[in-house]
Amino acid sequence: MANHKSALKRIRNSETKRLRNRYQHKTARNAVKKLKELTSKKEAEKMFPEVVSMIDRLAKKNIIHANKASNLKSQLSRHVAAL
Repeated sequence: MANHKSALKRIRNSETKRLRNRYQHKTARNAVKKLKELTSKKEAEKMFPEVVSMIDRLAKKNIIHANKASNLKSQLSRHVAAL
């Protein structure tokens, strides 16, 4: 167990951040899944910028790697273009 005040605060902060990161990551994954399941090009084109924005935010905060974000965006844009 932590003995210093700063270590206790660090534990609280890291748990809060972990939960926030987990929530954002899960939300983005669900959005990606939903976009991949769409068959209407119009809906997909409308949803695409929102999902890309989510992915960019995750990469910016180092929740996912920048290359993974790039791969996901590329994959999604190909999917939307193919509809």
